Amino acid sequence: MLFKSDKQKQEEKKAPSLKLRVFVWCIDLFLLLCVAVSIYVVVIFLQMPSLDAILHETRPATVVFLDKDGNELRASNRIMGTPVSVETLPPYVWQAIVAIEDKRFFEHGPIDIRGITRAVFSNLIHGRIAAGGSSITQQTAKNIFLSREKKLSRKVQELILSYWLENRFNKNQILDLYMNRVSLVGGMRGIDAAARTMFQTSANDLSIAQAAQIAAMLKAPTTYSPLRNPDKNIARARIILQEMVRQGFISLNQARIAAKELSPAIPAQNTNVYRYWTDFVMDEVRSRIGVFDSDMLVYTTLDTSFQEHIADILPGKVGEYQGAVVAMNTDGAVRAMVGGTDYQESQFNRVLAMRQPGSSFKPVVYLVALENGLTPESYVNDSPFAIGDYNPKNYNGRYYGDITLATAFAKSVNSVPLKLTETYGIDTVLNMAGRLGVGNKLRREYSTVLGASEMSLLDLTTIYAVIWNDGNSVRPYSITKITDLKGNVLYERNPSEPIQVLLPQTVEYMTVLLKDVVQAGGTGHRAMVPGVLGGKTGTSNNNRDAWFIGAFNDLVIGVWMGNDDFSPMSSKITGGTIPAEIFHDIIE
Repeated sequence: MLFKSDKQKQEEKKAPSLKLRVFVWCIDLFLLLCVAVSIYVVVIFLQMPSLDAILHETRPATVVFLDKDGNELRASNRIMGTPVSVETLPPYVWQAIVAIEDKRFFEHGPIDIRGITRAVFSNLIHGRIAAGGSSITQQTAKNIFLSREKKLSRKVQELILSYWLENRFNKNQILDLYMNRVSLVGGMRGIDAAARTMFQTSANDLSIAQAAQIAAMLKAPTTYSPLRNPDKNIARARIILQEMVRQGFISLNQARIAAKELSPAIPAQNTNVYRYWTDFVMDEVRSRIGVFDSDMLVYTTLDTSFQEHIADILPGKVGEYQGAVVAMNTDGAVRAMVGGTDYQESQFNRVLAMRQPGSSFKPVVYLVALENGLTPESYVNDSPFAIGDYNPKNYNGRYYGDITLATAFAKSVNSVPLKLTETYGIDTVLNMAGRLGVGNKLRREYSTVLGASEMSLLDLTTIYAVIWNDGNSVRPYSITKITDLKGNVLYERNPSEPIQVLLPQTVEYMTVLLKDVVQAGGTGHRAMVPGVLGGKTGTSNNNRDAWFIGAFNDLVIGVWMGNDDFSPMSSKITGGTIPAEIFHDIIE
């Protein structure tokens, strides 16, 4: 057909061109894609965590334990350092972070388009991920709200959160959030925690060099740790110092001085040496103030150097066995508590374990005798004794006949305290124990006289503290004060007047008996060093427990040695051997 009809021409005019159809299809596809993306974003948004709940997340209250001089021992439940702020930190601390992590942080919005573009080109050139473009706001969103999963959905959530953060907070507040929540060391969060762990100082007291070394860790905390990889840390810290100069935060001279100060971090002291003590004190805290939900400072009676000294001595002396030491002033202030040879291996505090004190309980019986008119020079008879089926022998199987009370005590014979108990009555002995603070824990039987009723090393040491406290009552204490972080006092020790539980004459005679034990010929002679006031040994049946309790100046020190499973030790180990030697080494 050479010519088209008018009808055909009209139909061709009505039919859309191919280009137009393609354009329409593209528009439809674009709109469909937008709808799909919108739906995806909404779904991702609905899956996001509760922002306010996480932003204001609660954490266990941190309890900071201080020694008698106010020095920090360790902190319990510390997962974050002390909160820091741009307003209060030395400027160079936060400037070091901005210089290396996001130098245009105060200029761009939630995301840094220029930084992302630069990172993309850098990665393309290197053929690998060589640079990142995340802003501090994005990193804050990731650190606070999101997991570290590398998923598209997590990245979308990160962008949403970044816009939310920038709309809700100003730049300084976002930087505060970042510095307080970033994870840098051992599961703890915040630059203050890193400063305390790496440099044993607060973030407020960091030097320029230390601030650069903390900032260097932000890229990869383990890789750039000044503890694990000091060379890599220092190299990156030098770059940070250069950037701080380039961005006008510090002068070239300041950077040169700081560069000379860069050095590997020194590990913080192992606080396990204090753990038996702080566990004990924590129980005291709960008994004093009950449930608590705010951070606290607990001022304790511990003598740090003395604690460390004892912890160094104990493991090498007890060898394959276990041991424990407690030391207190005669007024009851506990100065040291080592509950075992290694806290990491066993957290059980043996200072509080209930064990048989053996002959170290005998002073209670002798106090009864002294109160009833006997003196150290009074004669008593050492010979076989039995009451019913109970007929214990002397440790060495020997009997000495008529001897002075002082000799019977120094040689720790068994028959004399049993005969004294028969004379004055078991109830009188238990009453004396009650006056000394332990009566309600003892069984009413003759074996108690020779130390068969269990008690703790802390209780036993308290008995002796009463004697060396001029016969005045002693109540051990570990806390002098508890405050919140603002200094408000939550608890403060208010000691009551001590009660006179032993007469001066009785105390005078007993100190003579205790002094003789550490002299030549006494069972505790290995504990003798100049200045020792006296002591007493104790060994339970089959050498399951070995004890020595002694005094030096105003300190009363109790030592225990044994096995946790109550199995016997070597027959050569008694209270007069290794426990007495431990006391000697502690004092010397």
